[in-house]
Amino acid sequence: MDAQGRGQAEDIDPADQWVLNPDTGDYELRLPPSAPQSPVPGPRRATPAPDREVPAPRRRRATPEEPPPGRRDRRRPAKKKSKKKSRAKKILLWTGGTMAFVILAVGTAGYLYLEHLNDNIESLPDDGASTGGFQKDQAINILLIGTDKRTGSGNDGYGDKGSAGHADTTLLLHVSKDRSNATALSIPRDLIVDIPDCPTTQEDGSSKVIQGSTGVRFNQSLGQSGRTPSCTMRTVTELTGVTPDNFMVADFNAVKTLTSAVGGVEVCLAKDINDSESHLDLPAGKHTIEGEDALAFVRTRYSVGLGGDLSRIELQQQFLSSLMRKLKSNDTLTSPTKMVKLAEAATKALTVDSKLDSIGKLKDLGLELGKLDTKNLTFATVPVKDNPAEETPVTVVLKEGPAQQVFDMVKNDVSFTEVKKKEKEKNKKEDAAVAARLEGAKSEPSEIRVRVLNGGASAGSAGRELTYLQNEAGVTKSENAGNAPADIAKTTLEYAPDQADQARALAEILGLSGAAMKPGESVTNSQGLPTMTLTLGKDFKGAGVKLDATSAKAPEDLQKSTADKVECAK
Repeated sequence: MDAQGRGQAEDIDPADQWVLNPDTGDYELRLPPSAPQSPVPGPRRATPAPDREVPAPRRRRATPEEPPPGRRDRRRPAKKKSKKKSRAKKILLWTGGTMAFVILAVGTAGYLYLEHLNDNIESLPDDGASTGGFQKDQAINILLIGTDKRTGSGNDGYGDKGSAGHADTTLLLHVSKDRSNATALSIPRDLIVDIPDCPTTQEDGSSKVIQGSTGVRFNQSLGQSGRTPSCTMRTVTELTGVTPDNFMVADFNAVKTLTSAVGGVEVCLAKDINDSESHLDLPAGKHTIEGEDALAFVRTRYSVGLGGDLSRIELQQQFLSSLMRKLKSNDTLTSPTKMVKLAEAATKALTVDSKLDSIGKLKDLGLELGKLDTKNLTFATVPVKDNPAEETPVTVVLKEGPAQQVFDMVKNDVSFTEVKKKEKEKNKKEDAAVAARLEGAKSEPSEIRVRVLNGGASAGSAGRELTYLQNEAGVTKSENAGNAPADIAKTTLEYAPDQADQARALAEILGLSGAAMKPGESVTNSQGLPTMTLTLGKDFKGAGVKLDATSAKAPEDLQKSTADKVECAK
C-alpha cells in the first residue's frame, strides 16, 4: 500500500499504521503529524493483475461513499467495565470470515478498511448460472475453483504451458441453513461428466452459447473453448443437483500470498517426500510452510497415497484444514498486521462472481461462515471409481449409489457430522406418537409385501423404484400398481396394524419419516394377498434415494475428515 500522496515513505508496512483505540475499541489509521489524519483510508486504484484466470470482461465495483465525517467523535467513551467485551465483539465482527473456509473467509478481513479494498476486487459475470447470490436466512452453497493457469511470476513449473487453464481444484462448500455445520465437497478434476451448453458473456458484452461436451473430464468446464466459471457452475449443478449461490476463483499465487500473509501453515508428513514434479522436498514430521513450499505441497500427487489426483485431494484437504485453524487462531485474529496483509492478499488473489463483487458482500458472507465450528466442517470427496471403459484407467466415474447419496445430503441440508439438536426442536417436527411409529421390531426385506403407485412423481418412477426394491433392497414381494387416483405432495406408506413390522422395515429402507407412515387398512395384491401401499409423491427424488433427507447417512466408505483434526499425509 502506498502513501496515497500523504508524504509517507514507501517502505512503511500498512499494518503498522493501524492502532487500537482502547476507548472506542476501533482500529484507527495513525499517520505522522505532517499528514492529515483519517479513521478510514481512502480508495486506491489497484494495478490490474496480468493474465487473470479466464478470458471474460472484468467488472470493478464502484467505491462506496465515505462515511459522514466526525462519526467517531460523536461516540461516547465506553464504560470502563465493558471495554474488553466491546473490543472483543468488534474484533469478532471484523474477523468473522477468518473462522470460515480458506481463501473465501479471509476476504472478509477487508472489513478493516473496506473502501480501500473495494477497488482490488475483480469479478466475472455469473451468466445466470447461480441462484442470484447467497441469502442470510438460507443454506449457502459457494463454488471454490482453483485454476492451473500460469499467472504471475515464478509459476512456470506448474500447470500446462500456454493453456487457458482448467478447473484444477474444485470444492462445493455447503453451509447449513442453521449454520451448525458445513461440508466442503471435492470434485475430482478427472471425473467424467457431461458439460452443458453455457451462455457466456464475451469481452464486448455480447452473449455466446458455448457448446457443451459429453463424457469429458470435469476440469474442461473452465478455460477450455472459452468457458468461464459460470460454465463450471452449470456443470456442478448438472452433476450434483445443487445450484451454487456464488463462485470464487483462485490461481497459484493465491496459495503463496495467503500462506505468507498468515506467517505459514503447519502440515504433517508421515514419510519423507522429495517430488521432482511439484518441487516439494520435506522430511517426515511437522513443518510450517508458506509461499513456494505451500504451493508445492498442494500440487504434490505422485509421492503420496496411490500417486493420483485422489491422493492429492486428500493432501489439499489436510492443507485447507490446517489453514483454517491458523486463520481462526488468536495469533491471526488479534494481529492487525496479519489481518491487513490477509485483506490485501485475498482481494488481489480472488476473482468472484458479479453478485459478490464488494467488500460489503464478502463481509456479510464471512460473518455467516464465521458461525461455524471446525469440528462440524467436513471435507469429503465425491465417491468415484476407476473408469471401466479404459484399459489403463486415467479418469474416474461416479459410484452412482454412494455419489447420489452424498449429493442428496448436501442438497437436503443434512450434516455429515453429529450435530446436537434440542429435544424441543425435534418435537416440533414430529410429536412422540408419530415418532413412535418407527420404533419396534422390523421384518426381513424378503417378508415385506408392498405395491407401489405413482402419486405425483415423474413418469416411470413407480417402475424404477420397484426395480430398486426387488434387485437392490431385497423386497422381492413388491409390485407396480400404476398411477394413484390423485397426486400427492408427500410420499406415504399405508399399512394395517398387523403389518407394522413390515412398515418399519420398509421405512428404514426408503428413509421414510414417521409422518409418512399412515396406519390404516391393507389391500390385496394381484395374488389376493394382503399388502401395504406405497404412494410416491412429488417429493420422490429417484430410485433408492432416501425420502426423508434428515435420516440420511453418509456412505460407509466415504473419504472424509473434519477441519478440527490434524492429519498426516502418507
